Amino acid sequence: MKRYLATSAALALASGSAMASGLDRTGQPIGIIFEEGTYAEFSFATTSVDLSGNDRTSLNPLGSASGDVGDRFNMFGAGYKRDINDQLSFAVIFDQPWGVDVLYPAGGSALLGGTKAQADANAVTALLRYKFNERFSAHGGIRYQEIDGEINLNGLAYSVIPGGTYNVKVDKDGAFGWVAGVAYEIPEIALRAALTYSSEIEHDFDLNESFAGSPGLNTTTSTKTKTPQSVNLDFQTGIAADTLLFGGIRWAEHSVTDLVPGRLGRDLIDLDDSFTYTLGIGRKFNENWSGSLALIYADVDGDDLVSPLAPTHGYEAIRLGVQYKQDKMTISAGIRYTQLGDSVASPGGNPVTNFQDNDAVSFGMKIGYNF
Repeated sequence: MKRYLATSAALALASGSAMASGLDRTGQPIGIIFEEGTYAEFSFATTSVDLSGNDRTSLNPLGSASGDVGDRFNMFGAGYKRDINDQLSFAVIFDQPWGVDVLYPAGGSALLGGTKAQADANAVTALLRYKFNERFSAHGGIRYQEIDGEINLNGLAYSVIPGGTYNVKVDKDGAFGWVAGVAYEIPEIALRAALTYSSEIEHDFDLNESFAGSPGLNTTTSTKTKTPQSVNLDFQTGIAADTLLFGGIRWAEHSVTDLVPGRLGRDLIDLDDSFTYTLGIGRKFNENWSGSLALIYADVDGDDLVSPLAPTHGYEAIRLGVQYKQDKMTISAGIRYTQLGDSVASPGGNPVTNFQDNDAVSFGMKIGYNF
């Protein structure tokens, strides 16, 4: 069977702002290392999130709607792969693996209105792959990532905070981690199974904390925060002529990600570990066109009590992709619909706002070129 790799159009693996899978947005893919010859790609994805809830507490017996708290976000990615010799190859990957964009509109939720969280991450991964033979290979390398962000706590749910409003700006910090994995292939039937471990990365952030109405508490502090270690198992295999079955399992230890500002003294991130499962089928229609369909399910540990800065708990998604190939150029596009899991925003463990029946839509494009 001619090797055929179904793609889903560079869509982000996460489809919502701080969804069930913690802050996870890309799933930290390394598939480019398996491309043939010299190859480069550029991708773009955008996600529109519909994320709203209603207050539920004796502090506000009449209740109030939160309004849409999930901001649209965009992501960019790029990669380059080249063979050094018949056994050794390398790749450089740029992605934006972590992020959050949540804003509770002022005048919406009486309990959380004005609360917001924004965080961005950029990462560069340098990989080497060594082929022991046509079946077995190993890959590994280093990952450098930078993260910054800002969190604002506001509303009656945070009335115990001096001044009633708290803001912390997280200055950008860069840190290193590592990646290691193995793969088994049978090229004749397009079979490949790849297991990849990504280490946790520890950041030492400088913080600027401020309390509205209590300027005497404003200060500059620092704290250490980790992004999760993770394990990805990706597989594909031909099941008929020009037809491919593919999927994957991703585990991420989001529970290690804490942010405890020194003056505030409480954790602003409360996330649970997660498993994300993907299963799909790809079909080559002719020499130019192919398509894929995948189902995705994220299972998250713990109950549905979540941080207001990450007000979802698990998700289900369907992803449809098409690909056009002409000579050395490949253009992919796709769309993904995600049903976000219901949750209860619970600052300090106190349930205050229900989030139900929310969803997100993502669209992505990727351009690849074989030299």
